[in-house]
Amino acid sequence: MDHPAAIRPEQHAVFRPDKMGKATLFESDRLLVGLNCFEPGQDHALHAHAGMDKVYQVIEGRGLFLLKGREIPMEAGVMLVAPEGVPHGIRNSGDERLVVLTVLAPSP
Repeated sequence: MDHPAAIRPEQHAVFRPDKMGKATLFESDRLLVGLNCFEPGQDHALHAHAGMDKVYQVIEGRGLFLLKGREIPMEAGVMLVAPEGVPHGIRNSGDERLVVLTVLAPSP
């Protein structure tokens, strides 16, 4: 994808029947912007990043942000910041597809 460009992230969503789908919208040495796409019942297990912060912005759907010892409801328009070292994940607990914009800095 050429940048700078105005896009609608949800139009780049990739879904898989077996696991979370991923799409990279932009990547440099400093930043990665992508989509995590979930069918109902799919999740991204609890994990943490060393030396990297992550931002999640829900584009469409509903589910749960998973944090160590906590579950936070998510829906379109809700954002969560997972600083370096904080265990985080996502579960699509709804009946519809879930699309979440992800921003990682620095890029993995």
